[in-house]
Amino acid sequence: MRIDISLLPALGAAFMLVFARVGAMVMLLPGFGEGYIPVRVKLAIALLLTFIILPLHRAAYHVDMQSVAPLAVLLVHEIIIGVVLGATARVTLAALHVAGSVIAQQLGLGFVTSVDPTQGQQGALMGNFLTLLGIALLFATDTHYLVIAALNDSYKIFSPGELMPSGDVAALATRAFAGAFKIGLQLSAPFLVFGLVFNIGLGVLARLMPQMQVYFVGVPLSIFIGFMIFAAVLASMMGTYMDYLIGVMQDLTSSN
Repeated sequence: MRIDISLLPALGAAFMLVFARVGAMVMLLPGFGEGYIPVRVKLAIALLLTFIILPLHRAAYHVDMQSVAPLAVLLVHEIIIGVVLGATARVTLAALHVAGSVIAQQLGLGFVTSVDPTQGQQGALMGNFLTLLGIALLFATDTHYLVIAALNDSYKIFSPGELMPSGDVAALATRAFAGAFKIGLQLSAPFLVFGLVFNIGLGVLARLMPQMQVYFVGVPLSIFIGFMIFAAVLASMMGTYMDYLIGVMQDLTSSN
């Protein structure tokens, strides 16, 4: 019996190219690409997704095994596409960082910081809490499947071997950053109103009672009332954020 292995080099090259796109995306995905996730776990997730994606889009890769240069260019192209997709999903978490920073400033907790496990650096405590809550809801509501669907549909938008439309990539990045900042301010809107009204009230009180130490009364009261408002609107805030996240993922999967 004779076994034909002539297809193995082309198949191996296609596997490497798919893994480049998937691996670059997994490195940046919320929940999967965090610094505290072991590298072996990230590698296992990337390999598993590669084995799933490869049979679906194997025919899209036309690999020339006679030359290394086209293969290297195609590899860089796939890595860039993976980075674009992963960064788009990662930027959605920035909305929670923006909201948390604004809320902390309005409550007088802007100086309270802790290590943000998603970024590996110091961040506002409220922002870190909202970020971890957002990641937990991402998996609890099975929204991470939309991320995998966006990876699968990326082959319709960014076909292997075709020149990447830089205008579409720039528009996608612009919408992602603008949308994250916009939704972050919308999530923190109740606290902006509270901060404005509360500080105006303290200013009036300081003029009416100059002998009163307004700062020592206002800061604890601001934190107490702020936490009561936070507890009341937290469910609505995270519901709005999940709708925004689902909308971003659906835009990626429905783009043509």
